[in-house]
Amino acid sequence: MRTKDFFGKLLSSYLWGNLLAMAVVVVLIGLGVKYGLDLYTHHGEGIKVPNVVKMRFVDAKMLLESDKLTIVVSDSGYNKRLPADCILMQTPGAGTYVKSGHTIYVTVNSPSSPTLAIPDVIDNSSYREAEAKLTAMGFRLLPPRYVVGEKDWVYGITCRGRQLSTGQMVPIEVPLTLLVGNGQFDGSSTEIDYTDPDYGESQDSDLFEELPEMTISTAEPDDDEQQTEY
Repeated sequence: MRTKDFFGKLLSSYLWGNLLAMAVVVVLIGLGVKYGLDLYTHHGEGIKVPNVVKMRFVDAKMLLESDKLTIVVSDSGYNKRLPADCILMQTPGAGTYVKSGHTIYVTVNSPSSPTLAIPDVIDNSSYREAEAKLTAMGFRLLPPRYVVGEKDWVYGITCRGRQLSTGQMVPIEVPLTLLVGNGQFDGSSTEIDYTDPDYGESQDSDLFEELPEMTISTAEPDDDEQQTEY
């Protein structure tokens, strides 16, 4: 190719027209991506999240939706001092700036105290292990009641004088008492007998009623068959 022909093609309007068109397309694509992402992500927009804690769920939903936010119940709890269906917690917290359409997750108050099953700790764990497991579940424990037996071994669980069994459903707000060995176990075949009170025909299984204290008797294998009551 001659030099004259080369420079002729290099300076041709057809070549420069194509290069200019390509440059315009690249610029337009860049601007479209920039402004399109800003529009999609609501760049520069900030909505202050209102405080909806202790509000009824219906009222909280109306308030959040008026600010173009959505609300989703993520969990439930129980607070007897607050009415049912009110907000206990929210995420993100009040005062946080978010984009429109953002979801606010809330925890609502349950109308009744939740019930949980008693875990397998009776005659199967030490006092420390049972205490850790029950408190981790949310149960409230009273000071332990000591009975004759192996030191720090859990022999039973009572609730207001009534013996509980493994797997029994108990309201989480009702306090529990652990029956723990006092270390006066002599190695003989000591048996701890739990005797429920005799209610006759008026026996009621409700854990919330005040019931007579349970009698715990220890029978020792001696000649006189002595019996000690606690």
